[in-house]
Amino acid sequence: MTQDPAVPVFGMEQIRRARYAVAAVFAVHGAVTGSFATRVPWIQDHASVSAGQLGLALAFPAIGASLAMPLAGSVSHRFGARTALRGLLAMWTLALILPALSPNLLTLCAALFVYGAAAGMSDVAMNALGVEVENRLNRSIMSGLHGWWSVGALIGSAAGTVAAHIGADARLHHTLAALVLTAIGLVACQGVLDLRSLPDEEAPPRFTLPPKSALVIGAVGFCAVFAEGASMDWSAVYLRDIMGSSAGLAAASTTAFALTMAVARIAGDKVVDRFGSVRTVRVGGFLATAGGLLVVLAPGPALALCGFGLMGLGVAVVVPLAFAAAGRTGSNPSRAIAGVATITYTSGLIAPSAIGSLAEATSLLVSFGLVTVLAFGLVLGAGVLRAGDRKVAESGAPQQAPAGSPAEG
Repeated sequence: MTQDPAVPVFGMEQIRRARYAVAAVFAVHGAVTGSFATRVPWIQDHASVSAGQLGLALAFPAIGASLAMPLAGSVSHRFGARTALRGLLAMWTLALILPALSPNLLTLCAALFVYGAAAGMSDVAMNALGVEVENRLNRSIMSGLHGWWSVGALIGSAAGTVAAHIGADARLHHTLAALVLTAIGLVACQGVLDLRSLPDEEAPPRFTLPPKSALVIGAVGFCAVFAEGASMDWSAVYLRDIMGSSAGLAAASTTAFALTMAVARIAGDKVVDRFGSVRTVRVGGFLATAGGLLVVLAPGPALALCGFGLMGLGVAVVVPLAFAAAGRTGSNPSRAIAGVATITYTSGLIAPSAIGSLAEATSLLVSFGLVTVLAFGLVLGAGVLRAGDRKVAESGAPQQAPAGSPAEG
């Protein structure tokens, strides 16, 4: 997408404001996820579904997202980036209301499909705008933007925890949360860059296969998200069943992983600007691999807990950098970002069930051996993210590129 000639060239102050606006959008997006996750038990009881049926229903957000994400590019082309993001983000925040209203399995699956479709399209739109702002600032911001998503998820989950603790009806809780987050999102969208397609620019196809570059970049994101999903969903079980830890220490493993990821993402942009995407991901891969080995070989729960923290630190910036690299390849950034997002969403979908199936056939120890191998894949595949790097002077400082154009990788 290019800037409409009728729109004035964006000044640096306007671009900086757009950065904060996109950060707020990321936080709103994360807050919806956090709000939903904390009320899943209430939704399960309300819909009267078993654990197996709930597992089936929870596959539908990823299915909806994967099918709908390719549409984001054509929506942005038709309505402009700001209007498209405003509409898609509002769809996502309001979709939070639907699952809690579902009285049975069929309606829950349908609600979660719509919920996931709205999540995926708004995800692509906000990442595309984030990459655009990063290009114009000529320094890394994508890691920090995803860090704000994590902060939003933590805030949403904290509010949801309070609501669950006082026994609030999730229908009321999610309706209030959706209205508040929709209002915040609409205000935040006012500050993003208003990019529009040129009149003679060809519209992207509604459905298309991702470009080859996105498939290669997405493979690296797949490794990171697989390790993330496995650790988030299975770390507590691992410490309880394999390490024999207490329930409190087992729960702390998930918190340790989530916190190291959030902190690393917020601090990651300075590291990326200093060392580049490739070296950052390669070092992160080594840290994640070391964390996986520590989990597998640890003689006690304390060291295993440290291992999960190291894995969170190692994989934290990979997905933001994968989106940034995808946004700088080819002539259609939204299409490439949608391709990478589809692969990472798929990885997040299959990781928890794959770990469980392998653990049932062998052991949870073997499952995290697989996670460790995939973490090492980040070391081997980091070079494909070179498109996310800008020119770096011998002094190590990024060279200034003209505003509005991506710097060379």
